[in-house]
Amino acid sequence: MPSTPASGFERDILDQPSALETIAGTAFPAELAKLDLRNFDRIIFTGMGSSDYASIPLELALARKGLPVWRLQASRLLETPQLITGRTLLWATSQSGRSGEIVALLEALPKANRPTVVAVTNDPESPLAAGGDLVIGLHSGSEATVSTKSYLNTLAVMFRAAALFVGRSEQAAIDEIAEAAKSLRTRLGEPVDAIRSIAQRAVARPNPRFALIAGGVDSTSALTGALIMKEAARVAAEGYVGGAFRHGPLELAGESLTAVLLGGSSSSSETLIRLAGDLAPTGSLVVAIAPANLPGAEHIPVPQPDFSRLVHTMYSLQMLSVELAKASGLVPGEFRFGQKITATL
Repeated sequence: MPSTPASGFERDILDQPSALETIAGTAFPAELAKLDLRNFDRIIFTGMGSSDYASIPLELALARKGLPVWRLQASRLLETPQLITGRTLLWATSQSGRSGEIVALLEALPKANRPTVVAVTNDPESPLAAGGDLVIGLHSGSEATVSTKSYLNTLAVMFRAAALFVGRSEQAAIDEIAEAAKSLRTRLGEPVDAIRSIAQRAVARPNPRFALIAGGVDSTSALTGALIMKEAARVAAEGYVGGAFRHGPLELAGESLTAVLLGGSSSSSETLIRLAGDLAPTGSLVVAIAPANLPGAEHIPVPQPDFSRLVHTMYSLQMLSVELAKASGLVPGEFRFGQKITATL
């Protein structure tokens, strides 16, 4: 981001390396390492928006260990409280700790036979922190509008927790977070000409729309990226996981569509290669934010290691949102109808 940022959203983007360094250097609660996940009949991850999507890497890591993992948005969990029992580990994430659904969920928990609650939040004085048996702080500082620092720090928490629970080295995870912060800081000073060109051409298309497609841990980037593009640039964007785009949304292909393919894991690469090859001939603008280019796609390179890839992918999507907003004559990240904390149901 070589030019002087004009919006709070852009300033928050610049602060992300420092926020990552803070969370890398912050100790986790000692009680977290003492949790034996085998003692719970189900592990439920819940949150809203990017707080929900950021738990995908940890959800996948635990599921691959054969643990009984669920991920439900807090609004869905409010409709199915029977899922929560005294043997449930409820892992609730809310950057503000004050989201309407999270507060309502905490209030609805039974006094007897209460679940164990892990609270992940940026506000130690929030209702979520007060309702948690174990609290993990995000230490991401304040944000002007759209989630930036808090999202990446939530990812960092999930990445470290995954290492802790599946027997990998937590220190190695901390080192990768620190390395991602360092490489992101370097990238902040580099030109964004390629991203700007993509944004300008995408906006110039008739009835422009965007599809962000990924599998595995990169699904968090597709879902969060689409949400950020809607918030920060007011464009029609949707995130798709795995092969879901082929089941109906493929009919969106054509000159109006910009398809952003995200990935790096071997399990999803073949799917993305085939999809890029199928979309390019339709006249869709195909963009690959990935370690390697895909046939028929314009390439925005990102590192291969999981956490660094997720960080650099999100920065690329943030900058795409900034440039889309500017190409449309908008202030990036400026809210018209929403607000930073969604406290109402």
